[in-house]
Amino acid sequence: MPNVQLNFTVAEYQQRIRKVRTAMEAAGVELLISVDPSNMAWLTGYDGWSFYTPQCVLLTLSDGPIWYGRAMDAKGALLTVHMPEADVLSYSDDYVMTPERHAMDLLSQIITDRGWAKSRIGVEMDNYYFSAMTYAALQKGLPNAKFVDANTLVNWQRTVKSEQELIYMKRAGRIVEKMHKRIFELIEPGMRKNELVAEIYHTAITGTDGYGGDYAAIVPMVPSGIETAAAHLTWNDLPFKSDEGSFFEIAGCHRRYHCPLCRTIFLGNPPEKFLNAEKAVQEGMEAGLAAARAGNLAEDIVIAFNRVLNKYGFTKDGRSGYPIGLSYPPDWGERTISLRPGDRTVLEKNMTFHFMTALWLDDWGFEITESLIIKENEPELLANYPRKLLIKN
Repeated sequence: MPNVQLNFTVAEYQQRIRKVRTAMEAAGVELLISVDPSNMAWLTGYDGWSFYTPQCVLLTLSDGPIWYGRAMDAKGALLTVHMPEADVLSYSDDYVMTPERHAMDLLSQIITDRGWAKSRIGVEMDNYYFSAMTYAALQKGLPNAKFVDANTLVNWQRTVKSEQELIYMKRAGRIVEKMHKRIFELIEPGMRKNELVAEIYHTAITGTDGYGGDYAAIVPMVPSGIETAAAHLTWNDLPFKSDEGSFFEIAGCHRRYHCPLCRTIFLGNPPEKFLNAEKAVQEGMEAGLAAARAGNLAEDIVIAFNRVLNKYGFTKDGRSGYPIGLSYPPDWGERTISLRPGDRTVLEKNMTFHFMTALWLDDWGFEITESLIIKENEPELLANYPRKLLIKN
């Protein structure tokens, strides 16, 4: 084995494995097949851009974790995981991009050879990386197994962050602060959006304070004018215009840990509707943050926020936040808790959220958000950048 520089201690990885096994036992899962690269990294340390081909981590109540993936990526596994070489398994390249065979055919044989073919097997049914062909191949190769949905079983174990995870997220916060500062320095009418996004990426990857940045799980969202009514437009090569608002939905990322932060910039003198939205979101944000403490419910945050929005004549139908942490494309959310009415998950100390207080209206939009750590009394913000409508004349 090479000398692997792990992002966490082996003891922390072992603690994570114990948590997942407890959850598996409670769910009646004897063998877990996790394909989510975020879950794979959280359990093993694996970090590579290989999620476009089949790969997974296997975990039983007593064995594993075992990394399984493409042979050329097994070398990357050996350089990033905490397990011994014997627990890194692979398939040859003739399984890649062919209708004749599937990597799960070989995995089914491995599972059979290890005596797990009749197990109750948990799979991540609604995960981006769990394809219909993956499921069909496993069902065909393991006809005596009982497959059950374990879609977010690992994700839920990730909600409360360790001290080292919080260190990485706070570093990501320093990076996103620098990104927003650079945006405001450079943006002006006539500047092409792609040129500014190039600077955003340069700042994000350069990092700050002696540590570098990673690629974020989502690309920068940079809509302007009427485009801001849409939540997820990226950028183009057109210029920014005077008397137009743009929002920047971006994240700093360090060691795969994210800190999203959104701000709106108006080039010129903003109309009254922007100022009214700023006032409503500012006050609503304060109300939501006051409810963001351990022991409260997830819905308490957004109920407090929505109450203020409604007072100012605004409504927000979608959820207003989600948990964040370690992630890979296409999303920096953890896909568990939602900050919306009806989610009665009890907030715990060191949970981390992106409080997504954005407004997307008929023909314009407005974003000011915060990322936070749940604490006993009041949340700790992961980033410190002016929480206001930014105006540049």
